[in-house]
Amino acid sequence: MNIKQDGIAPNSARLLWAGFMAILAAGVGFGIRGGILANWGAEFGFNASQLGVIGGAGFTGFCFGIIIGGVIVDKIGYGKLVFAAFAFHVLSAFVTFAASSGQEAQTAFKFLYWGTFIFAFANGTLEAVANPLVSTLFPKNRTHYLNILHASWPAGMVVGGLIGWTMGDSFSWKVQLGLFLVPTAIYGFMFLGQSMPKSEASQKGLSFGEMYKDVGILGSIVVCFVLYLFFVGSLGFSTLLAGALAILLLVLSGYVSKFSVGAWLIFVLFLTHALVGAVELGTDGWIQNITGNILTPAEGKILFVFTSLVMFALRFCADFIEKKLKLSPIGILLVCSVLAIVGLNLVSGITTFVGAMLALTVYALGKTFFWPTMLAVVGDRFPRSGAVAMSIMGGIGMMSAGLIGSPGLGYAKDRFAGEALETVNAEAFAEYKSETGSKFLFFEEVNGLDGAKLGVVQGKLSAARAELAEAGNKDPQAALDKLTETERQVQAAFIKGDRKTLMADAAIPATMAIIYLLLLFYFKAIGGYKPVEIASNTGGSDA
Repeated sequence: MNIKQDGIAPNSARLLWAGFMAILAAGVGFGIRGGILANWGAEFGFNASQLGVIGGAGFTGFCFGIIIGGVIVDKIGYGKLVFAAFAFHVLSAFVTFAASSGQEAQTAFKFLYWGTFIFAFANGTLEAVANPLVSTLFPKNRTHYLNILHASWPAGMVVGGLIGWTMGDSFSWKVQLGLFLVPTAIYGFMFLGQSMPKSEASQKGLSFGEMYKDVGILGSIVVCFVLYLFFVGSLGFSTLLAGALAILLLVLSGYVSKFSVGAWLIFVLFLTHALVGAVELGTDGWIQNITGNILTPAEGKILFVFTSLVMFALRFCADFIEKKLKLSPIGILLVCSVLAIVGLNLVSGITTFVGAMLALTVYALGKTFFWPTMLAVVGDRFPRSGAVAMSIMGGIGMMSAGLIGSPGLGYAKDRFAGEALETVNAEAFAEYKSETGSKFLFFEEVNGLDGAKLGVVQGKLSAARAELAEAGNKDPQAALDKLTETERQVQAAFIKGDRKTLMADAAIPATMAIIYLLLLFYFKAIGGYKPVEIASNTGGSDA
């Protein structure tokens, strides 16, 4: 890898690593939040669905940041967007830290939700800069350099996980979360005063309407659907108002593209990226919590760091996989889908730390290349779209993670855990169930377990483990024996809910695998996967 030779600008290396540091800051904040979900549940009494909604704001906010940023980036310039993102990152810290245990739970929920939303908006704004910037800087090897850029995400999660692992028992969640401001300051310095190139489409003098033609009505349908879900689920709009707004936006999108139908492949990629966001980021937001419940919280943090390290290392290998193993980007995505199916099912059955490491390695192998490789496919096949299609697709993935992946897994945890406890002990379920019902899309409302009451049980379990460990006894059953029969049933039901949640989650990459297989057949039928030059894309490739 020779960045100076591969890049088209003299400062290509600095811009690549500045983008790397920006996404790393996002990963650090995300990793820390994953580790303090239990703190928020115990401190404020939130159930899993409420925590899922807060976690979901970390994705929906990103969607608005990356879509708005992608639309205006070529007009106002990368530098101004970087400054705006920096300001929003700082603001997010102040809003989140306004939550305190002395407040009503609903007030604290709002501070945590909107603080997370603003943080994600800053992340999305940064990625609206970084993705098209790296795609422009390295046009001959987009898959490789976009994977390097996004290696910063798992690197950030490693740092965030280590913060939770080393500081979780000694420092408040506010101190831990505040540390994401350190890489924020670093990326601000690295971008300061740098000259940045325009996208290929912008250099060719294409208007926004021309860039948007490949997205067209088909791509806009996907965007407007996820926005409809946001209006209903996050803003609380009625279905009628949300539907009217979505239709209005669809009409406006059609007007911008002069009512171009759009490329069918972009429509398929947008839909598939919604699944990518749900399974990759939605699962990432819960995996530390889930493995920590099945094993121990400390082991869950270690496993999260381990999985992120595997992802970080693998994302530097995309060039080798593509060129040495002769796999096209679509081939890479198909193999990753199969590995993700196997990995999630393996993780659902873990009983030991070593077994968990092996299962999570398979899962990490699966999810590593999804996001950046999907971006590379859009950059390769639709250069005319400039930053627009790439940013919109990233926004769809994040919005899906926030509206489907994170709350969907929270709902599944509540549903499966509640059902498991009610089956074995209806009286215990009546005592431990959350008074706040869990809802998700069109599924029936259910009652999960109360976060505060569950926190008491898990606190007793952690204390028992610590006491036994001091005596040299690390038998997990010995710690469980110190709980009452009802408390053991509650803990067992919670773990069973986690296992069934991961098994249900595996259906998403299974769907993706079918889509990628069909795309593989399509590209084989047209002579193979090849990047498209903008001069030959005037009619829209794969339309």
